[in-house]
Amino acid sequence: MSTPQQLPFTQAQDDAIYQAIRGEEERQSEGLELIPSENYVSAAVREAGGSVFTNKYSEGYPGKRYYGGQQFTDQIEQIAIDRACELFDCKYANVQPLSGAPMNVAAYFAMLEPGDTVLGMDLSHGGHLTHGHPVTHIAKIFNFIRYKMADPDTGAIDYDHLREMALEHKPKLILAGFSAYSRELDYKKFVDIAKEVGALTMMDAAHIAGLIAGKAAKNPFDYGFDIMTTTTHKSLRGPRGGMILVREDEELAKKVNKAVFPGLQGGPHMHLVAAKAIAFNEALRPEFKDYAEQVIKNAKAMAEVFRSHNIRMIGGGTDNHLILADVYGSLGVTGQEAEDVLDEVAMTLNKNMIADDPRKPMDPSGIRFGTPAITTRGFKEEECRQVAEWMVETLKNKDDKTVCERIREDIRSLCQKFPIPDQFFE
Repeated sequence: MSTPQQLPFTQAQDDAIYQAIRGEEERQSEGLELIPSENYVSAAVREAGGSVFTNKYSEGYPGKRYYGGQQFTDQIEQIAIDRACELFDCKYANVQPLSGAPMNVAAYFAMLEPGDTVLGMDLSHGGHLTHGHPVTHIAKIFNFIRYKMADPDTGAIDYDHLREMALEHKPKLILAGFSAYSRELDYKKFVDIAKEVGALTMMDAAHIAGLIAGKAAKNPFDYGFDIMTTTTHKSLRGPRGGMILVREDEELAKKVNKAVFPGLQGGPHMHLVAAKAIAFNEALRPEFKDYAEQVIKNAKAMAEVFRSHNIRMIGGGTDNHLILADVYGSLGVTGQEAEDVLDEVAMTLNKNMIADDPRKPMDPSGIRFGTPAITTRGFKEEECRQVAEWMVETLKNKDDKTVCERIREDIRSLCQKFPIPDQFFE
């Protein structure tokens, strides 16, 4: 970090943990964070996340708690709710979900009965585990039908086929959203299909919530979506956690609240609710729009470099913050090999399955990377093109220690020019 966090009590009490924290600070400071679901939070968000609210149990909701001593927890939660609704132009928000997966599970239980059918994107084509992958417990409760891209090279979704699937399976819920999809969705078509079959619509915006909040990406609520779920980290640049937003249906909002508590969770993490409120306030500032727009510009700049080297990208490029590249098909390097060698030169990303990947999940054909974190550091298109060139050069010379050592030093020098900020606005 640009200013190392002061940890005198940790240092005195538990040296092993203290050294690990200091090591992580150095790793983040001297390397490039390219995992698209990661970002840096402000010092204010970190302070709130470590505040005395970690001591407080607060089951229930503002004005309706099961324990006493809630005057300040009620304040911070209501502030967080109000700011979330303003950010995403909706009437209701539940800011208590502890993370992304339980957030989605709670949303399902608010809208569905066991055995109901959900139509969602296949994990191998960019969806998420919680969108009905057979390995998850939730897939044993609800009937998930999964759609795919019609053409992985363009990212096109065949909405006519999606409609046919909806007419055939009569889903109670049509689910949009993704964890590794780089194109803009046609939200109106989702809503039109849902209306035709009497289904609800839900957008899992965990990855692009910051882009939506910053007006750089379309807001699904503008097209009639019923529910939007999102984590509060990633592109939204807040603490780890989740929230569920409801466009306008009060009864649905009440069901969401009951599904979160007492249906799924006990005491909310009020220190993180406080941190969420701070992050939402940061995202409401006009400068956040500049940030969100730059995230996309930077991703497109990196895609240009990969295209110039004839490296196949699933979707053919990007409309958002991430790129999914077929490095095995293009360079003969597996996703695991790419992740390892790039990690050695301090570029952190993740291996990832590509559409209809012939390889295994733990050593797939692709890598997934993105620009939220490096944009927070102040990178613009020029720096992002350079980073992409280093990525390609490293992958093409993965066994050449001289090349890799030079790139590692170049990255260290670049990071010194762009320290991780403690605050994003004056």
